[in-house]
Parts: sequence; structure tokens; C-alpha cells
Amino acid sequence: MPVNAVAENVFGTIGTVCWCIQLVPQAWKSWREKSTYGLSPWLMLIWALAALPLGVYNVAQNVNIPLMVQPQLFGSLACTCWVQCFYYDLHFSKLKTLSIFFGFLFLYGGLEVAFVFAVRHGLEENNDRPLQFFGVMTAILLFAGLIPQYYEIWRLKEVRGVSMLFMLVDGLGGLFSTLSLAFKPSLDPLLSFSYISVVVLDTGVMLLSVILNPIARRRRAREGSGTIADQPAEVNVIDIQMTGGKKSQMDHLGGPSPLPESKGRRTSEEGLCLHQVRDVQTEIPEEDNDTAVVSV
Repeated sequence: MPVNAVAENVFGTIGTVCWCIQLVPQAWKSWREKSTYGLSPWLMLIWALAALPLGVYNVAQNVNIPLMVQPQLFGSLACTCWVQCFYYDLHFSKLKTLSIFFGFLFLYGGLEVAFVFAVRHGLEENNDRPLQFFGVMTAILLFAGLIPQYYEIWRLKEVRGVSMLFMLVDGLGGLFSTLSLAFKPSLDPLLSFSYISVVVLDTGVMLLSVILNPIARRRRAREGSGTIADQPAEVNVIDIQMTGGKKSQMDHLGGPSPLPESKGRRTSEEGLCLHQVRDVQTEIPEEDNDTAVVSV
């Protein structure tokens, strides 16, 4: 593609805007549901760590300003979603959660400043190996960050805890950032791989959500209906007919539970096993009748 500084900055700005707000839907979802179940904390931690070499790589090369700002915002949002996992699922206190958050950011900022000066010194000495190291680390971490989320999807057999709007905006951010690199005098292969890998993996998560989530809903519906069907039906009225001192014949399930004997009344040898029965009255006339009726 021809070199175009305007197009480079426009696409870079759009990509930065996407990556400034990409994790806001995820943070909002976790806050609204008060849960991060299904969201891998390793995804957010690895992405927060990836922002460090990405920031060093971009700032040391003096790329356009949007791409310099992008890693800082990306890392801050990833760290926010990471500590939400501590607060909501591990039930850390607010003080402990905020201490982890700000401690991570202060350490992140100090290391980035130190590494930028070290890499620039190497470039002045015609040594680009430190720069290439941070570029490779960025590519590896951005790619590897989504692997734990794929494990969570495999474990749960569905996509849970992940905002699809987050995945969509994140993928668009990677796409526009890649386009901004295409209008530079030379295409950076490491950054291109980093951004494209994010687009591919984000798309994979969205496709799995479309495929697996309806299957999981149907599976839960079947399990729920099966539980209801397995419950025993209630019986309110039982008619028992006994023939002259013989065993009672009952059209009912359950094991024998002997009835208490009472004077002037015959006792059923098998009895009733229903918790519904409150009072059983058996009336036997003095004459030798063949049939006695027990009404419940």
C-alpha cells in the first residue's frame, strides 16, 4: 500500500478508540452481574502484562501518538477486569483489591519508562535486539492471553462470563490498528501478527458462543424437565377393598407401613405408606360381611 500519513493516523486513532473502550463492556458486565464466573483471570492478567512490552515497543519506535497511548489504556483496563476476578469471585476486600490494582499500575509504569530508555540507547548503538525482544514478547503474550479463555470454554462447554460486545470491539481495534500499520513506509511484521492474532481469536470466541450456548441452554432445559418428571405424583384419595380378613389390595406404590390396631376394628396387614393419609376410618359391621370399605 502507498505511504499515507493521514490514513495511518486515522486508522490508528480508530483502533485506539476501540481499544480504549473494548474492556468497558466486560467490566460493566462483571459489575452488573457481581460475578466473573466463566471469565478466565489469566486472560486479563496476561493481557495486562502484554501491555508493558507493547508500550515499550511502540514508544521506543516513535510510532503515531494513538498507538503510543493505546497500550497504556489497554493495560489499565485489563488490570481493572483482572482485579474484578479477585473482588467478585475470590471475595477480596476493597482495600486489598485496590492495593493490587494500583501496585500493579505503579510497577508497570516504572518498568516501561526504564525499558524505553534502555531500548532507545540500544538503537543509538545500532543494536535493535532489545526492540525485537519486546516485539516478540508482545506477539506471544497477546496471542497466548486468549488460550486460557478457550480452556474455560472447553471446560464449561459454553461461553460464559465473557461480553460479546467486548470481543467485537476488541477485534475491530486489532483490525484498524493493522490497517494503520499498512500505511507506514514499512510494514511491521511483529505488530501485524499481534493485531491479526487478536482478531482471529476474538472471532473464534464469538463463533463458539453462537454454536455452544444454544446447545448448553437446551441441555439445561432437558435436565430441568427430567428432574420434574422424576418427582412422584401426589395421591389424595385411596379406596381400599378388603375381603373378609384377607390382605388389602392397593393400587398404589410404596412399601408397607402397618396401621395401628384399635378395638372393634380390623387391621390391614400391609397398611399404607402415603404421607398424604391423615385419618383412616374402617367401619366393619357386626355381621359377617364379605367386604369392608376403608375411606381416606
